[in-house]
Parts: sequence; C-alpha cells; structure tokens
Amino acid sequence: MRRANAQLQLDRRTAILEAAQRCFARSGFHQSSMQEICAEARMSPGNLYRYFPSKEAIIAGICERDRRDAARDFAALDTAPDFFKGLEGLARHYLVERPAEEVALWTEIMAESRRNPEISALMKEGDADITARMTDMLKHAGARGEIATDLDYPGVVAAMMALADGLTWRRAVDPDFNAETALPSVLRMVHSLLTTPLSAQSRSNNGDEK
Repeated sequence: MRRANAQLQLDRRTAILEAAQRCFARSGFHQSSMQEICAEARMSPGNLYRYFPSKEAIIAGICERDRRDAARDFAALDTAPDFFKGLEGLARHYLVERPAEEVALWTEIMAESRRNPEISALMKEGDADITARMTDMLKHAGARGEIATDLDYPGVVAAMMALADGLTWRRAVDPDFNAETALPSVLRMVHSLLTTPLSAQSRSNNGDEK
C-alpha cells in the first residue's frame, strides 16, 4: 500500500506540473490562476494545494523536474562513445526537438525571474547546477583527449549556455526562425570553442595585436 500511495502522489504531482506548464505557456505566469491550473489538472483546489501551495511552488517543482532530466542527460553524454556526436544529439533534443510549449514556458520563467526574487533564486540555483555539470563533463572529455585540455572552463561554459539560451529565445519570439537550420552553425562554433587550446588563442591574439 505504501508503494501504491507513493506512486499515486508522484502521478498527481506530475499531472499538476504538466497542467501548470500548459497554463503558463498558454496564458503567462501572472494570467494563469491556481483555479485555472486546478481545472486543467481536473483536480479540486484542496487537493492541489496539498501538493503545491502557490504558483512559485509549482515553478520550483518544474525546475526540479527539469534539473533531474538534465542531470540524466549530462550523465549519458559523459559516457557516450563519441563526445561530439553525443553533444549534437543533446543539442538537437533541447534546442530543436523541444516542444513549443516547453520553450514558451522557459521564456515565461526567465521573464518572471527578473521581477520575482523566489523565481530568480530558483533560476540561479539551476544555472549553478548546470554550470557545474557541464564543467565536469568537459573536464572528463578533456581527460579522454576528445577536447582541448587547457580550456577556460568558466568562459567556455558561459558561452555554450548563452548560445543555447539565445537559440531557445529566438524559437520563442520568432515564428519564422528555423532552429534546425541554425544548429549546424552553432555546433561548429562550439566545436571550435572546445578544440582550440588557450595557448593557440593567445598566439592568435598576440599576432592580431602586432
């Protein structure tokens, strides 16, 4: 019975998060009421509030779910037989194949983080977690000889995250934008970032100055 109850609670939490995601993507964070989320989830307010007392708590649940998914995906990439092919697959999954609803939700959370300290803290925590995982992943790839070993890890990771954020934002705001077409150029930039040693960059910069 305990296992059945735990599964029931997990199923209900998942149903609420998915319903809230649809509401936020459709109407925006502020325009989506808890009553609307209840209706979308086909759940009474009393039942929903047992799991999530506020919209901020729902966003926290969505962020935690996404962090778990990202941790799983980065772990798979860390053990992929071909690092760059694995990276391409991960990029395609998140930047091209990700449903429009999830892209819209991401932009809503990003926008709200500028105004809401609770959401801002969640975003910073998530970014810190992703940054740490990406840094470890790149260090492991360097140790295997798949990428340069003397990278400026903070700079490289920040650049990769900015590219991903920019591509996702463009998908959200430009209906004519084709992420599939843009992806090869993004991957070439990332490949250059990861395979050009700092020593070579320094020589190039010194030559440019002369």
